[in-house]
Amino acid sequence: MAVLALLWGSGFLWTKLALQHGLTPLQITAARSALGAAVLLLLARAARQRLPRGAAIWLRLAVAAFFCNALPFFLAALGVRTVGSGPAGVLNATTPLWSLVIGLALGTERGWHPRRLGGLLLGFAGVLLIFSPWQGAGSAQQGGASGWGVLALLGAAASYAVAFTYMGRVLTGTGTAPLALSAAQLTVAAGLGTLALPAAAGSADGFDLRALAAVAVLGVLSTGLTFHLNYRLIATEGATAAATVGYLLPVVSTGLGALVLDEPLSPRTVTGMIVVLAGVFLTRPYRRRERPVTARPAAAPFAPTDRTNGS
Repeated sequence: MAVLALLWGSGFLWTKLALQHGLTPLQITAARSALGAAVLLLLARAARQRLPRGAAIWLRLAVAAFFCNALPFFLAALGVRTVGSGPAGVLNATTPLWSLVIGLALGTERGWHPRRLGGLLLGFAGVLLIFSPWQGAGSAQQGGASGWGVLALLGAAASYAVAFTYMGRVLTGTGTAPLALSAAQLTVAAGLGTLALPAAAGSADGFDLRALAAVAVLGVLSTGLTFHLNYRLIATEGATAAATVGYLLPVVSTGLGALVLDEPLSPRTVTGMIVVLAGVFLTRPYRRRERPVTARPAAAPFAPTDRTNGS
């Protein structure tokens, strides 16, 4: 769990370093997806899991890859340009809040309770506290947050929630092993990112070896290997145990941002982080102790705990 939290929570740090040393958000998206797919394809082959067959399932995978990988990876990299890695990790942790909103909108969310409503409102209040739009443009950068970056990161979290709802409906029970299914999904995401690369041509000032090293760690460890570790954790300890990692991710991203990137943290931002995590905790429905289960396809933090999960 500690290794998984460290690798997963460091994702925003590696994204920030890749951006600082010359890579664009689109380039990071394509490279991260391709490297993560390579890791999962090797693991699937070692486990003798075969990729899915048939045009129908690959079309579903294309939709899932867009909303669960390509789009949120791009939005996250776009947001980290102006948002510190610590607040970015907290904003990413709002995925369960968006999942609850989507479930209510679709009528699929059950077990509605005032506690969950309070958690939902509390979580988004924490986001507003981090964002602090009432302070005006002059204070937008305080605490590592800026308007468009915050919106991009919230968009990434909402995209994950959409993806988990979709994946839970059309990709579970397909007969394909989870590792092979996730490898196929990330492969499609790599293809989508590559097709979009011409839009980034000429937008980078030139990258160096530090950018390549950062994106390599991001793709191999923080994307590919983390899914495998998450899959193992869910399979051996259950989804509730794996959920604990989700609450460690903002702590890790905040700590690494302060230690490695010397990111300032204002009391307002720290308070907002605590409020968001408290809100996310309250929105979780009560569950009895779980037995070890077979994991579903994965790609993002906090997903193991949600009914609409895909990771």
